[in-house]
Amino acid sequence: MDNRQVIGSWLSGPRAAAEDAGVDFGYRGEQLGLPREGPGSIARPGRRMGALAVDWALCMLIAYGLFARGDMQAMGNWALGIFFVMTVLTVGTVGCTPGKALLRLRVVAEGGGRLGFGRVLLRSVLLCVGIPALIWDRDGRGLHERLARAVQVRI
Repeated sequence: MDNRQVIGSWLSGPRAAAEDAGVDFGYRGEQLGLPREGPGSIARPGRRMGALAVDWALCMLIAYGLFARGDMQAMGNWALGIFFVMTVLTVGTVGCTPGKALLRLRVVAEGGGRLGFGRVLLRSVLLCVGIPALIWDRDGRGLHERLARAVQVRI
């Protein structure tokens, strides 16, 4: 291997280097029995982030209108509480938040079907903490979803 290949493998990351060495990781969601593309496939990170941005903007708007006119710190705190309640209620009942519905995503149990209330609550608490949502597995699921045995899919 020349220097350019060594530097290139370092820049592209360990997954790309392993794939270049012949390791087959499969596609996202293959281990969960989900299709590669289309409805029922793992939601891509861009859509997930977009849905989160829509949900957060909605919660900030509600917090501003109801509780914290002018006090930005209080508005952020209220928005987090509203986000938690909204996530528990909407994911627990219809399987998606308003942002997820807009971007055609749904949260389901690993084996399919709805999440139980306890798993929705666990997922929502961990999502509000923030750090677990930043740790992803090879299928693109955050630690909060992995611990709640949930997956976000396209609909």
